[in-house]
Amino acid sequence: MRIALFVTCLADTLFPAAAKATVRLLERLGHEVVFPDGQTCCGQMHVNTGYQAQAVPLVRRHVRTFDPYDVIVAPSGSCVGSVRHQHAMVARRAGDVRLASRAESVAARTFELSELLVDVLGVTDVGAFFPHRVTYHPTCHSLRMLRVADRPVRLLREVRGLDLVELPAAEQCCGFGGTFAVKNADTSTAMLADKMRHVLATGAEVCTAGDPSCLMHIGGGLSRAGAGVRTVHLAEILASTEHDGVVGERGDLVVRS
Repeated sequence: MRIALFVTCLADTLFPAAAKATVRLLERLGHEVVFPDGQTCCGQMHVNTGYQAQAVPLVRRHVRTFDPYDVIVAPSGSCVGSVRHQHAMVARRAGDVRLASRAESVAARTFELSELLVDVLGVTDVGAFFPHRVTYHPTCHSLRMLRVADRPVRLLREVRGLDLVELPAAEQCCGFGGTFAVKNADTSTAMLADKMRHVLATGAEVCTAGDPSCLMHIGGGLSRAGAGVRTVHLAEILASTEHDGVVGERGDLVVRS
């Protein structure tokens, strides 16, 4: 299958390892991954902060860039949620019915990584090896907008060497929420403290999730606290094999020589 990678802004700038892992994983499963170089921000942060008119050119560019592809994947439930639930709405409110129709078509072909693997490719065992104690945080957009349910957990359960431990109060928000963390810093910090306490209660070495934004928030808090728990994107775990799977000091995967 030929799959277009929608890399997302955060993955491109702050979590490139997650994007590279997505490519490595899908290629290992026998698929061709292409990177449309015309892609930019999907416009989610504009829409979420009330700048819908400014998001229209971004929606138009996104649709133009990804329309030629039958299947699109992103290592981010948040951005896939924006494509599915915001793009057509933004275009329709701007009075561009044709753009709205094309946006709906692209949205129907866009998948978060765990959705693509389980629902489209029909796999749960991706041949991964990750010898660590891991807990999984289901991010708000993947859980509530995309309803990925237990797909990530089903994938993690098949990873050899991985000890998956349940996260207490897993469905509670980590407190990031994009600009929410800036505009409501005290509330965000309190929510993060709860999430960190629950992560530490598991005794896990690694906290994983499908959204770089939440991993950035949780990982930052754990790092500042000197907790010794790393955050690793789901794609990195699923892409690791017997030659990988060692978590480095910064939380990235270190390839064994």
